[in-house]
Amino acid sequence: MDISPIGIIETPFDDLEGMPIQPSGAKGVQGKIIINPEYTQGLKDLEGFSHIILLYHFHLSKGYDLTVTPFLDKTPRGLFSTRAPRRPNPIGLSIVRLTGRQDNILEIKDIDVLNQTPLMDVKPYVPRFDTKEVTACGWLEQTQGQAEKMTSDSRFKEK
Repeated sequence: MDISPIGIIETPFDDLEGMPIQPSGAKGVQGKIIINPEYTQGLKDLEGFSHIILLYHFHLSKGYDLTVTPFLDKTPRGLFSTRAPRRPNPIGLSIVRLTGRQDNILEIKDIDVLNQTPLMDVKPYVPRFDTKEVTACGWLEQTQGQAEKMTSDSRFKEK
């Protein structure tokens, strides 16, 4: 497998502690995506979308545990039932608002990642394709609304 960054995500968050844990907690937070110049042509027509999906590398995440205590719970949970950043393949996903484009620079809002996060891919968010009728949210059923106020702490820093 050969994957390399196509750009970098710039945000106001230089430290994990105090950072939003989900885009819903980052409403209005502005950021910028600097796409590597050789990929600029691939951004053609993206400005017609209000939201985009970002796939990125949790570049400061090292190691993982298969059981973790997530931010929105006090009970240890299976890693794959959480969005914890320390994973076997440290890949993150966020849906953000696209507010502008100037050549290879994308202006975004609602961003919840660390400054200088390597970007792996960008995709348009299309509600007809991406929105599903959800019938269960597992252990998050009762606490998912708290993500808007919860911020990160040191629990997922390298051990």
